[in-house]
This record gives sequence, structure tokens and C-alpha cells, in this order.
Amino acid sequence: MTDTLIPNGCKTNGPVESGYFKKGCNPFAQTGRSKLQNKRVLLNQQIIKQMRMRAGAENLLKATSNNKVREQVVLELSYVNSDLQLLMEQLEGLNSSVEVYQNVQETSSIPLIPLGLKETKDVDFSVALKDFILEHYSEDGSNFQDEIDDLMDLRQACRTPSRNPSGVDLLANYFSQLSFLETRFFSPTRQIGIFFTWYDSFTGVPVCQQNISLEKASMLFNMAALYSQIGTRADRQTQAGLEDAIAAFQKSAGVLHYLKETFTHTPSYDMSPAMLSMLMRLMLAQAQECLFEQITLPGIRNEFFSLLRIAQEAAKVGETYGEVHQCMIQTPIKNNVPFFWTTMSELKTNHYNSLAHYFVSTALLDHQLTPSDDEDKQEKALSQIYDAMPEGRSPLEILKDKEERRRMGKAHLQRSIMGHEEAIRIHSRCRDLQKLYILSDILQAGLRRSLTKFEQNDKEEDFTDYMLAPDIISKTEKKAEMEIPADTKVKVKDLFQRLGPLSVFSAKQRWSAPRTIRLRLQDRDLGFTLKGDAPVQIQSLDPLCPAAAEGLKEGDYLVAVGETECKWLGVSDVMKLLKDVDEEGVNIRVVSMLDSSSQPMPTKSATYGGLPKTYSMICLAHDDEDKKSRKVAKKPSFLSWGLKNKQKSGSTLSLPNADYNGPWNRPCPTYPNSYNESALY
Repeated sequence: MTDTLIPNGCKTNGPVESGYFKKGCNPFAQTGRSKLQNKRVLLNQQIIKQMRMRAGAENLLKATSNNKVREQVVLELSYVNSDLQLLMEQLEGLNSSVEVYQNVQETSSIPLIPLGLKETKDVDFSVALKDFILEHYSEDGSNFQDEIDDLMDLRQACRTPSRNPSGVDLLANYFSQLSFLETRFFSPTRQIGIFFTWYDSFTGVPVCQQNISLEKASMLFNMAALYSQIGTRADRQTQAGLEDAIAAFQKSAGVLHYLKETFTHTPSYDMSPAMLSMLMRLMLAQAQECLFEQITLPGIRNEFFSLLRIAQEAAKVGETYGEVHQCMIQTPIKNNVPFFWTTMSELKTNHYNSLAHYFVSTALLDHQLTPSDDEDKQEKALSQIYDAMPEGRSPLEILKDKEERRRMGKAHLQRSIMGHEEAIRIHSRCRDLQKLYILSDILQAGLRRSLTKFEQNDKEEDFTDYMLAPDIISKTEKKAEMEIPADTKVKVKDLFQRLGPLSVFSAKQRWSAPRTIRLRLQDRDLGFTLKGDAPVQIQSLDPLCPAAAEGLKEGDYLVAVGETECKWLGVSDVMKLLKDVDEEGVNIRVVSMLDSSSQPMPTKSATYGGLPKTYSMICLAHDDEDKKSRKVAKKPSFLSWGLKNKQKSGSTLSLPNADYNGPWNRPCPTYPNSYNESALY
């Protein structure tokens, strides 16, 4: 079984049930899927090391004029390019390993394609957040160590989510926390030194940015990938399983659509608009395929109208996969999508179109028009499956003439046979498809069924008879639609809520250091009033009162009374604390909001659109044990990236473009050419 735990000395029910691992995550689960993901991690690390070697060799090639050295470097470059090509092919093989994601009980369903999770590197929030809390909020960052640890644990858990709704909830919780984190700590005018590193799901090319939008977009991509894996795993031999698969694929398409519409100019090509559009079509095509299986699961009635309806449903599936295939063969998508995906979509296009022709032929050959049949109803049904009748014949003529009906049925059988043969030919040319024995059996069974029916209706005098069956108009009773799940907007508790209400205490606001004011009564009057929700503000301040003399200002925010924090208290609650003030008085702490316009702007950078500088991932590819001692080299980027209508960081690495040569079925390896502006160094 692909999701059965392999004995490895780890107890699976103790720590998990006692809360040692977060719900929706088990990093010690040794499933077929997790082993593939671990291989992806190792491949990404090897790819980036080879890219470092290649960049260094090219720099040496530019710097030296010694012919012998240049010859040696060129030779080394050829070895590195070959190694990179092999690594890219191995990564393509992982993206083609769909069998481990399928339901283990599937014996008669065509395999579906899941998305692999994007991989990332560890992020240490501790130092940066503590420094920011001390500098910006004037509080001791060490007091928030527990919250920082919870955040890092949550992110680590998201690297190994369970393939079930709990795993999706885990990713959604972290995604929602990122919105709080962005508002609390990520100012639009400064960087805090936290680097997010993510690897392209298809090419393994790393991207590193200080922009938290990269983290949010990657988390959405992984949510969509996890939904696709849940849909692939569903038991499609039951109605309930098919319902789960349909819902999962529609939600996956919805998350991808949300990602595409929310984040633009993404630095990683697997999240580019073109790639996301293709992935959305793929998810909806697989949902439409499951809808077809849901209709045919109880069985197909051998009845004229039922067969025509099923034929149009099959044609709809073939049409959606045809659109997917057309997207996959466009440049530059075809250079980055696995060859397995392209051939699978082309195979399914031919397979389901062949099924459509077979069902129409069965309706024509097995059901002759009888006096008891409704001629008008049959004529209308037949005319609705064609754009135009062949050779000017009318539907009623074909239905009434037994010989014409047989000829038309045979023409559809011929197209069904040709389609099945083409699907088998496509299957044979892809090494990864050949490993799917279930798929081979289904294709062979479809071909044999069409050949048998053709032989049953063939006559010796028909060897010169030829009629080309027209295309079948696709139609479905229920079209697959993308569904944006509520998980993308799940409500969570702000981990750093102790800093105060987010509407006031955020990274974009600037504050003075907390000031302690000794508050005393004067003629039983405090000398000011309070207004607003939490936190309350000072208003109507008497400039002659003792508090004003000690430095209290109009508009100050009251954050503490004595030892009681007041950031989350309203006017009535604060007044209860102040009502017992005696002649000795009580200490209060206040902060003043500073003018944000006086904050220094970031230095001008050479990135696209004057956006903040980003850093080359290639400089972060050192071993984990010495990564803290290495400095990161700054490098201009060539793509802008981030939320719509917001200023965000630029891209960090050269990514595929219209002239980009991909890794599959061509000698040129998939990695940036460092002879242009967007070189790794």
C-alpha cells in the first residue's frame, strides 16, 4: 500500500495522539509519497550545488585569458551540464511517478495526475523577530520566544502535511498566520533579514527572497497540490469516493485560480500565470473525468437516448483534455512540464473521443427504429450530436434506412478504432506510461471491444464503402467548476496578539518608546478623557494638569496602568482601573504615534521598477552546518513580484522565458544561462 507506514522503529500512535506532532502532520510517516518527497529534497540540493559549480566555472572562464585554463574550464562545464541534465531528468521522473498517489484498490480506472509539493529550506525567525520587537515595539523580544517557537513549529509541520483534510487545514492555518505576520513585522519601507527559499516544483530552480509574498504564494501552491493528491487517492469505485475526488480537484483548481489572481509576476515559473492556467485546466479536466465516471459507475443502459447522452459526456472529457494538451505544448510550458503529463493528456483526449464514437455506433447499430419509437424525439437527439450531417443526409433518413444506419455506425466504429490505436501508440512512446499496466489494459480492452463490434457488422461487399463519421458535439449535464475553498480564509488566533490590536500596532506604524507618567488627581479630576476602542487614546488633555507637566500628550495611546497591560482594554475597563487613583497616584505607560513620512526610505536599487533588492539563491546553497557563517551576495533581479497594486520584491534567479530551453527531450539543460544579465552571480 502506498500510504502504509513502513516499520522504522518509530511508534506511530503515542506522540501523534499526545500532540507531539501537530494535527495534519507526521514527519516520520514513511509512505510512498513521503519517500518521493524526500528524493525531491535531495535532488533540489544536488541541483543547486551543480548550479554553483557551473556559475563559478563560468566566472573563471570570463576572468582568465590562459588558453589551457579555458580549455580545462570548458571541459568541466560540459561535465557539470551533463550532471545537471541527469538531475533534471530524475526530477521529471519524480513528477511522472503518479502510481504511488493512486488509490491502492483501483483496478479499472485510468490513473490521474497529482501535483508534487514545493520544497523549502528551514527559516529561523527567532533573531529577526526579537530584534524587530525590541526596535519597533520597544518590548523585550525574549518574552515572545514561545510565540516564535510556535510559528517555527507550524512552518516545519507544513513541510510534511498529511494527505487528508487535516493536512489542508494545517497549511491553511499557516497561510492565515502569514497575513498576521506580514502586518506585524514586514514593513513596506524596510527589510528585517528573513529569507524565504522555495524550489520550483518542476525544474528544481531555487528562489530566495525576503518578501513574505513568496511564502504565501508557495503555501497556496502546496494547498492546491495537496488537494490534487487527495483527489488522486480517492476510491473511484464508489460514489462517495468519486464525490470526494470531484470536490478535491475543483478545490485545487480554485486555489490555483486564487493564487493566479492574488499574486502576479511570481519569481518561480511553476507559479507563473501561464503555468497556473494550465494546471487549473488540468485539475478541471480530471474533475470532469471523475464526473463521467460517476455517471457511468452504476452501468450504462443499452438504450438509444442513454447511449447518445453518454457519448456526449465522453466527448466533453476528451474536449477538456484536448484543451489541456494544447496548453502543455505551448512555449515555454512544454519545456518545463514532464513529457509524461503531455503524453497522458494527449492519450486521454484520444481515448475519450474514441469512447464517444463507440457509444454513438452502438446506439445506431443496436437500436433500429420501430413503429413504437418516437421518430421526432430520436431525430432531434441524433441531430444534436452533430454540427453537420455527412454527405447531406438528414437524421431521419439515417434513422429510417437500415443500411444507412449501419454505414454510419461503422463509420463511428472506424474512428473509435483509429482513436484507440493512436492512444496505444502514444502509450508506447512514453517510458513512464508503459509502467502503468492498468492503463495499458484499459486501452487494449477498448480497442478489442470496438474491433469486435466492427467485425459483427462488417460485410464482404463493404470493402469499398467508406464514410467519414462527423465529430461529436460535447455536452455535459454537470460541468466541472473551480471552487475556492473556505480554507484560504480560515480564521486563526494571532500568535503575537500580545503586541496589541493589529489595527494600531503594526509594522507600518512608527512609535515612540513607552513613557511612564505618574498620574495624580487634581480636584478629583485626571485632567483628560479617554476615547476609542482598545487601545484607548488620550483626548481633551488639560495642558495645566500634572500629567501634562510630566509629558502626557494629546492622542497618546494608553498601554498600561500600573502593572496591568491595557492594549486590549476599552474605555470602560480602563476607567475601572483608574477610578481608585488616590493622592499618591499611579504610574501609567503611554506611547505616541510618530509621523511615518519621516521614516527614511530604502536606498535605490537596481531591480526592476525600483523595488527592494533581493538575493541570489545560489549563494545560499552551502551545507546546512556552515550556512550561518556565510554571507549572502546581493544581486539585481529582472522580474517584479508580489501582490497586485502593492510594491513587492523582485525575482532572484533567471527563470524560463520564451527563449528558454527546457530539460526534457533536448540536449540543453534547464538552468539559467549566466552569460546574460540575470546570471547567478
